Amino acid sequence: MLKIIQHKKDIDMKQTRLLFIDRDGTLIQEPEDEQIDSFEKLVFTKGVMRNLSFIAQHTDYQLVMVSNQDGLGTDSFPENTFWPVHNFIIQTLESEGIHFEEQLIDRHFPEDNSPMRKPGTGMLTHYIDNPEYDLANSYVIGDRETDAQLAENLGCKSLILGKDGMDWDKIAEILFAGDRIAEVKRTTKETDIYIKVNLDGSGHCDISTGLGFFDHMLEQIGKHGMMDLTIHTKGDLYVDEHHTIEDTGIALGECLLQALGNKRGIERYGYCLPMDDCLCQVALDFGGRPWLVWDAKFHREKVGEMPTEMFKHFFKSLSDAAKMNLNIKAEGENEHHKIEGIFKALARSLKMAVKRDIYHFELPSSKGML
Repeated sequence: MLKIIQHKKDIDMKQTRLLFIDRDGTLIQEPEDEQIDSFEKLVFTKGVMRNLSFIAQHTDYQLVMVSNQDGLGTDSFPENTFWPVHNFIIQTLESEGIHFEEQLIDRHFPEDNSPMRKPGTGMLTHYIDNPEYDLANSYVIGDRETDAQLAENLGCKSLILGKDGMDWDKIAEILFAGDRIAEVKRTTKETDIYIKVNLDGSGHCDISTGLGFFDHMLEQIGKHGMMDLTIHTKGDLYVDEHHTIEDTGIALGECLLQALGNKRGIERYGYCLPMDDCLCQVALDFGGRPWLVWDAKFHREKVGEMPTEMFKHFFKSLSDAAKMNLNIKAEGENEHHKIEGIFKALARSLKMAVKRDIYHFELPSSKGML
């Protein structure tokens, strides 16, 4: 193991959070031969400078580089081809205010099965079971499954570039402003509901309400809103569909409101889309004042197992619980297309409205509150 200690800070009473950051494929692009041994191969990854500099300046994470450099110092990877490029990388990052407390570089080949090599923790033993460090709230940032495995071995979290759309913009947003994940459990004599929302997800959905068409509509919110959405509803369907649909709307609205947190940096507003013969407009505002305007007429009693009279009721429940102004208008002939278009338009509006900009991290209101 090669260990470079550049700087030591006095031990603070507060536990230090750490970012264990991979080098090749994470800070710099990795070439096909997986060896950065010349300046011609050196390309920094997209967004790393701006975002890692922001993280270094605006968070209290301590940065540690952890890198496997297969066979460094052997004939296949002479040191005189490694250090000039590596030192230039470090100097360039330093010039942007990005400082690594340690650079931990392992020289072993994979076949050596060394505990020092990632995902082994041999280079990181001084961080494990050390009261100075808050590993549970620390992260490994990398581009491979071995980086995710290292995080698991350390007992911390991972952010893997390329996985579920993860990039340096998203990494900076999560580290600075936090995850936007919320869970709501709502149990009454009529329904038992569990909902989990990740506003910054990838569209993964796990939805079960007992009403197939309703499940299909709710899935549109997750898929087209690019949010992970889990909805498990057990309702008194032996009575009718009313309580199941209404209470799901209430619980989903509460979950969205909780996930939004303080709303700093969000776009706040969103709007509309066409679907075949239908034009569906959904304008919304997370301004804290619930209000529903509904201009959509349905002539069938049901679409699937879902009563059309419950469409408006669902959106009213959602609007009230999420404390959002919701203005919905739909025109067209096909009833299925019309309501599906409304749900898709809602999803796109939500995606616009919850988008967060950490570089303009202010409350989007002249009143100073939402």
